[in-house]
Amino acid sequence: MLLNREKAEFYLTDLETPLGQTINLTIAGLVLLSSGIFVVETYNIPDFVRFQLNLINTAILIIFALEYIIRLWSAENKLKYFLSLYSIIDLMAILPFFLGAVDISFIRLLRWFRILRLIRFIDKKFFFGSISTEDGVIFARILFTLFAIIFVYSGLIYQVEHPVNPKVFVTFLDALYFSIVTMTTVGFGDVTPASELGRWLTVLMILTGIALIPWQVGDLIKRLVKTANQVETICSGCGLAFHDADAGFCKRCGTKLPVMKVD
Repeated sequence: MLLNREKAEFYLTDLETPLGQTINLTIAGLVLLSSGIFVVETYNIPDFVRFQLNLINTAILIIFALEYIIRLWSAENKLKYFLSLYSIIDLMAILPFFLGAVDISFIRLLRWFRILRLIRFIDKKFFFGSISTEDGVIFARILFTLFAIIFVYSGLIYQVEHPVNPKVFVTFLDALYFSIVTMTTVGFGDVTPASELGRWLTVLMILTGIALIPWQVGDLIKRLVKTANQVETICSGCGLAFHDADAGFCKRCGTKLPVMKVD
């Protein structure tokens, strides 16, 4: 039984073996599919299409619930995993399903956090393995982070404002437009929230935009400046391409670097 738990934990986190890649690629695909369903459901679609989408979404939620149970069961330290960031995000993704029969309207807001489950892969080569440079990886991470946060805020503002302000926040696209102009502090003023909770979300958007965007861009600029002072010396151990000009060993794995020829 212990061996089975170890195998389950390994394949749920492994991104190297074919089975591990298949499992995690499937999970990532279901996250994107469920997020896409949420967006489509904000539009005026036929009832039979909405019914089919609800069935698909329910099946995805059941898979997520089973995945969470297996992750918790296979974790060596269950309390540590339960309190971890990944566990909290996973719970936020499946709570609306388990509490669907309870009349708690704010529970529906949690469904938009499901896209954050992709954070699990952000530091892996799983998504960014095809990008050859570290700068490209960092740039991709920045874009993903910005996309995820804008998506979540757009979903939250739509969920809050659509019932009380349906002529302004008609679809997810209206909420997305509002989130982008708010987080970038452009603020055209043509779309404004009507509810108190919507105004609080707007304040959070502005603060997030002020704090997040300069920080992420600054991180990229620092990386670009650092890379400009490095030379291309491919490590035979891990394949890292750029190192400091006077480096004798790889900063990632410690492998001795080849001696560079100076013309």
